[in-house]
Formats: sequence, C-alpha cells, structure tokens
Amino acid sequence: MAYRNPHTVLATHAVANQPPPFEGINLFQSDAALKAAVSICGGDAFTQRLTDFGARAGSAEAIEWSRQANRSAPQLVNFDRYGHRIDEVEFHPAYHNLMDLGLSAGIAGGAWTEKSGGHVLHSALMYMLGQTDGGVCCPMSMTYAVVPALRHAPGVAAEWEPRVTAPAYDQRFIPPAEKKAATMGMAMTEKQGGSDIRANETRAHSLGGDEYELVGHKWFCSAPMCDAFLTLARTDAGITCFLVPRWRPDGTRNAFHIMRLKDKMGDRSNASSEIEYHNAWARRVGEEGRGVKTIIEMVMHTRLDCVVGSAGGMRAALAQALWHTTHRTAFQKKLIDQPAMTAVLADLAIETWAATALAFRLAQAFDQRASNEDEAAFARLATPIAKYWVCKRQPGAVYEALECLGGAGFVEESGMPRLYRTAPLNAIWEGSGNVIALDILRAVAREPQSLDAVMREINRAAGGHQAFAAHVSRLDKWRIAGALNEATARAFAEEMALALQAATLAQNAPTEIFEGFCAARLDPENRSLAYGAINGAIKQREIVNLAQLVEFQ
Repeated sequence: MAYRNPHTVLATHAVANQPPPFEGINLFQSDAALKAAVSICGGDAFTQRLTDFGARAGSAEAIEWSRQANRSAPQLVNFDRYGHRIDEVEFHPAYHNLMDLGLSAGIAGGAWTEKSGGHVLHSALMYMLGQTDGGVCCPMSMTYAVVPALRHAPGVAAEWEPRVTAPAYDQRFIPPAEKKAATMGMAMTEKQGGSDIRANETRAHSLGGDEYELVGHKWFCSAPMCDAFLTLARTDAGITCFLVPRWRPDGTRNAFHIMRLKDKMGDRSNASSEIEYHNAWARRVGEEGRGVKTIIEMVMHTRLDCVVGSAGGMRAALAQALWHTTHRTAFQKKLIDQPAMTAVLADLAIETWAATALAFRLAQAFDQRASNEDEAAFARLATPIAKYWVCKRQPGAVYEALECLGGAGFVEESGMPRLYRTAPLNAIWEGSGNVIALDILRAVAREPQSLDAVMREINRAAGGHQAFAAHVSRLDKWRIAGALNEATARAFAEEMALALQAATLAQNAPTEIFEGFCAARLDPENRSLAYGAINGAIKQREIVNLAQLVEFQ
C-alpha cells in the first residue's frame, strides 16, 4: 500500500532503488495473454466490462482488502453468549467487500445469464479476482458451478438458480427467501474415504417426496457460511446427491453444525471447515443412487476454475517479478535487462501464456459443448488433462517469480509468500494428481471420442514447428493396446497437456511465444529442468516485452 509522503531521506541513509507499490494496475489491460485469449475465445463483447473490472481488481483499495482479509482470519462462533447454538463464521469486512466485488460483477451468474461467451466472461473475471485474492474465489466458484447439478432437480433449480446467478452479494445470515442473492458450496469428502467418496457413510432418511434428513459428517466443507450446499449421503439405493440449506423451510436453523475451522497453509481469507449433520433437512437432487453422476457436473466446472485460477496465479506472480525487476537496478543495469534475469522472466512468461491460452480454450469449449458434440467430447478429456498439468506447474512458477525479488520476495509484506502458500491448492482441490490421472483413464476408456477430439485439436496445428511435430508423432505410442494404464497415466497427461498447450498457442499466440514454447518445452535439446536454463534459441527479450506491456514500463 502506498503511504502518503513517507520520509525518503533518513538519518543514516536515503531510501533509493526500491520499486513503487504494485497497485493501480488494470489487470485486464496490462495482460496481453488474457486479452488475446478472451478475444479469440469469443469474449470481445465483454471488453469494456472486463477493463472496468480489471481496474477495480488491481486497485489499491482491493489489494488492501485482500491484505486485511488474509491477516484477520475467519473466526468460528458455535454459540452465542447465552449458550444457544448458532454455528456462524465471522469475517473481516474486507472479505465481504471482495465477495461483493466479484459476485456483483457476475462472476457466478454470467456464465448462465449471458447469451454467448458466458464461461469466457466468468473465467476472465475469476482469473483477475484470483490475482487480488484467491480465497474468496472458492465460494464464488462453487456458486457458479452448482447450476448444472441443480438442473437435475427442476423444482430445486427453479427455487435456487435465480438466487445463485443474481449479480449481487448479500452477506446476511438469514433465510434465502429474504435475501437478494445467495451463495452455494459443496461438501463431499469424509474422514474414512477422502477422494473415495463411494466409501461415504453419511445416511439419508426419507421424510417423503424429495425431502430427507441427513446424519453424518464431512471432512472438508469450504465456505461454511454459504446459504446451501450440495452434498452426498447414502440411501438404500446408494450414494445420492442432496441440497442442504443452512435454514429449514419453517425459518429455523438447520442442524448443520460446524465442528471446527481448518488451519490452512494458504487461502486464509476463506473459511474451510469440518461439519456434522445432526438430522439436517435436505432435498434430493437427481436420482437416488446416482449422486456421483449428479454432482460430477459441479466438479467439472470447478475443475475449469482450478485451471483458470492457476493460470491467474502464475500471472500474478509473474507480474510482481516484472514490476520489481523493471524498477530495481543491480550492477549498473535494470534487473530486467540482466541476461540471466531476462532468461528467467521469458521462461516464466512462456509458462504463463501457455497456461492462460489453454484455460480459455477450455472455457470456450464449455460455452459450446451444449450445442457441439465435438466440443463436448473435447472438454470431457481436455479438462482433467489441463487441470492435472497447469495446476501442477503453478507452485514452481510462483517460487521462481518469488526468487526474482530476492529476499524482498520472502517477506510477507511483498505479497509473494501469500501467492506461494496458495499455489498448491488447485492441484489438490477437486482431485489431486492421481485422482485426476485416473479420471483421464476413465474418460479415454468410456468415451474414446474424447481422445479423438483432443487429437484433432492437436493435429490441426502440429505442422507449425519441428519440435511440435516430433512431439505429436511420439503420442502415437499411447494408441498401442495396454500402453495407457494406471502406472503411465501421469506421463500420458503430461505429454498430452504439452501438446494441447502448443496447439492452442499455435492458433492464438504471437510467434515468439509459440516458438519459444516449442523450444523450451518440446525440444529435448533445449528444454531444462529449471526456469531460465534454456539456451538462446528463443527470443527472450521479445517475449518479456510481450508479457510486460506499457503499464509496466
């Protein structure tokens, strides 16, 4: 945060060679990769809207909100002063300001209320707000993603979809019918099963019709102050999906009890919790025994947000590195002009651009998949592939960007530690690496057309670079019977993800970025195990300039 007229000449020294605060940056206009991705993927109609939001998200005010929200962690209040059970979570006002910023801009509803390009709009808003604060993106993502799952129960959807898509935020903890908008979360995993949700033991007891009462626990429930949650419980027919509101229809509090908040490594502005259902009232969503199939629609969309969020997190870290090295001199040169630093920044720019391009190609597929079978098949396989790879690349990229700031990057005030602590989350959320790899296997086995769709996307662009063409030819080995199995699924995901990134860059990125990616990631003679260690085959200075833009000069 910029303080007014600080002393720069002190008793012992003058303060010099320090970058100004990173604030007042338009997160849309300053990001060439984002602007290109939005335009190419069908979002031109939202340019002014995204420009306005980019200015708000990058403002000094919003950045200060994030600092305050993360510094003042949410507090659980199980009981009021008289001993009545209330199960509420108190947040710093800055958290509510950030929630209002995103939800009022349409981050949850835009995908479902716009006539076209809604998922691209949603993804661009999410990409930018995550750079301001990643924690608040969790409840917004779940509120966005719940819509297709709700539609498995038309009566439930008619009641709740208008609430979760409304462009507003209402922080009051009151029955949803009295609110101008609502948020919704998800609670699936239990202690004994974790990712193996078929091991869930929470029971659902029928009250008649689609009404039930649930008894059991959930090991992870993020954003417990949402107005309702999709959850899984067992009936005689098997695992079934239910909607559990925080309030019962008669206006009393539901038996949704928050046992404790998680003491998390990152995303501390948002509350994550352990909960128990003590005969909590619920409504069934979808068929009995088909709960996994029902809720996977929500998971599919939150996985898109994992990819978008990781791309945005890389951009946030790269932007900080660009800002610092542009404004700081070492050894008679700007840091950004030192050849070793230029090489690192160029490599990080390639990584970030590739992640962003693939994230928005996915968003485009989500926009088109309802009316285009090829896009639906593409999204089915490309989503877990991108989720696996892009999310795994985020921690390393953020660390390297942090190192560009030296010791200053290791200090909490820089904001880099917060980006670093947050970086592993998207690789864990909605399925860690092995879970995603197994989902990739299922997609290929059950829907072979999904692999055909992804390969068509890759082959359309494969002739653009020798290293790319060679990499694509090596993909043929996966067509051999038995080559793709649980032990090789990670290798398959990595090779396919690199090919998808190259194909996307070939179609929508500047030549320097595409050729740099092919040399740095696909050419065995050039690529390295650390950022900045590739040889001079790529146009490093030009790539840094593309990532930097005028606003950073």
